[in-house]
Amino acid sequence: MELTEQQHDALTEVLNIATARTAAALSDLTGQRVVLDVPQISIHPLGDLPQVLSRFIEGDIATVHQIFNGSVAGDALLLLGHDAAVQLVDMMTEDHARSQRLNESAREVLTEVGNILLNACLGVFGDLLQVHVSFSVPRLHLNDLNRMMRSVVIGREELQYGMVVHTTFRLHASAVSGYLVVILSVSSLDRLIDAIEQFG
Repeated sequence: MELTEQQHDALTEVLNIATARTAAALSDLTGQRVVLDVPQISIHPLGDLPQVLSRFIEGDIATVHQIFNGSVAGDALLLLGHDAAVQLVDMMTEDHARSQRLNESAREVLTEVGNILLNACLGVFGDLLQVHVSFSVPRLHLNDLNRMMRSVVIGREELQYGMVVHTTFRLHASAVSGYLVVILSVSSLDRLIDAIEQFG
């Protein structure tokens, strides 16, 4: 799905507000200044998502998955490659031992980071649409891209489009790329675009 230039700029501005909220929350959490780059956005049919995402991320990935409901409903996911997930935990905890493993403590940190980012993003969408959005408890999954996609698609045929948002977490001299994917039904995406056009 192609957005007009005006829609793309307005959506970027909305998500920029969400990333700013996330950065502020992570800065409070870590006691250090965390910066998230201005996000890059694209929208794709659900069937194209595996191919699109495989250009950026491969092998085992860490996914924080949250289902949201309300008049706008769908799935929201934070995707990180395994090495990026380990590095992000190191950045947030200042643990430079680089265990290369995502132990229970590291998984809790990732889940909390994903929870903050996904809630900030969906909260901004809810504010924009003036609707209440309720969230499921975030779940962390460690598997490959194809298995992750199957967990979204099975039994959810009404979901049609995925919005891919690329951002970079920065702390001191370190940087980690992450991908936010919001999967929406056609009706939810139409409502979001209508609201964004009003916002812009």
